[in-house]
Amino acid sequence: MSKQYRKETICIQSGWKPKNGEPRVLPIYQSTTFKYESSEQMGRLFDLEEDGYFYTRLQNPTNDCVAAKICELEGGVAAMLTSSGQAATYYAVFNICEAGDHVVMSATVYGGTFNLLTCTMKKMGIECTVVDPDAPAEEIAKAFRPNTKCVFAETIANPALVVLDIEKFAKLAHDHQVPLIVDNTFATPINCNPFKWGADIVTHSTTKYMDGHAMSVGGCIVDSGNFDWTAYPDKFPGLCTPDESYHGITYTEKFGKAAYITKATSQLMRDLGSIQSPQNAFLLNVGLETLPLRMERHCYNAQRVAEFLEAHEKVAWVNYPGLKSNRYYELAQKYMPNGTCGVISFGLKGGREAASRMMDQLKLAAIVTHVADARTSVLHPASHTHRQMNDEQLKEAGVAPDLIRLSVGIEHVDDIIADLEQALSGIE
Repeated sequence: MSKQYRKETICIQSGWKPKNGEPRVLPIYQSTTFKYESSEQMGRLFDLEEDGYFYTRLQNPTNDCVAAKICELEGGVAAMLTSSGQAATYYAVFNICEAGDHVVMSATVYGGTFNLLTCTMKKMGIECTVVDPDAPAEEIAKAFRPNTKCVFAETIANPALVVLDIEKFAKLAHDHQVPLIVDNTFATPINCNPFKWGADIVTHSTTKYMDGHAMSVGGCIVDSGNFDWTAYPDKFPGLCTPDESYHGITYTEKFGKAAYITKATSQLMRDLGSIQSPQNAFLLNVGLETLPLRMERHCYNAQRVAEFLEAHEKVAWVNYPGLKSNRYYELAQKYMPNGTCGVISFGLKGGREAASRMMDQLKLAAIVTHVADARTSVLHPASHTHRQMNDEQLKEAGVAPDLIRLSVGIEHVDDIIADLEQALSGIE
């Protein structure tokens, strides 16, 4: 797809490019395996000497078309789909880390990500140091070690809504010879392109805004192709030395800028198998086609709702980067001038108990674990998504005990506000 096209056009036209007489709509290649005429040809595929498909756990045409669309939206060189956003985070880090290595991570990340990097991967011998994303660069720099292999953060933190200073984190990572991996789920490539500001790898939970309809779980990893792994071969031996599990291939020598994603596909997906199903990739593609339209409405509605909540007498505080009173307003204007996301966090003067009572009285907004759906939804993270954290960890992650996460949908904004008004009127 030509780079002259804007994102709205890419969302519709990129990925699947039918030839004469082929289906106009992306087909679902619902097959585990693919037929070849000769053993020699199949062998070349296994040696990575030719492009092609032989088993869906590694690659599938439906998945590759959707990955290509997301890759183009982000401005990357290569991308791969995974079975979930959690799998994307794990693969993105584990692709360049092994036992004895170290990761620097922003404290304000999704609870599942926090748990993955600080607990589960710790059992695998990979240590993680958590840093305050708002701390001065010289303070964050102290977290780096000789064995640090990457930095991980989120463009808009879930649910703290901290807006990352991408340039600051990219410079810190590059000064220490490691890539910056950024989860861009909440902003989506419609509102933010981290590569433009120095990030090297982007991950997504495609389950959220990209799918947009709570239909399919999935994830994606996109590589910018900008990080020079060969400049630090001792730091990244998995990419710069022969892979004995794959015929001694050295990924950087054979695949150049596609080395990182090729390794993740041919090694991690081969061994760990968290592939997105072709059916889910098809549904994801349908969601991507309307992503720009939905993000515009999500952001418009969220801005109106945030302003309503900020003015309400029973609301103690509101956190939304689109509000001029918000501490991240200027960063949001810099990195996401067209809008941030549809997620708002707020607290009530009545505290945690009042929050529970209000949520129970909502009629239009549903209490669900999900976020970034076309439908308005609400959650109490301290009781749900972040319940594995203690009070100190909650505070570090920017999740107050009374925090309500409101994911504003694309219904008419007046109906959303009316639902909140009636629920708030029912509490003291």
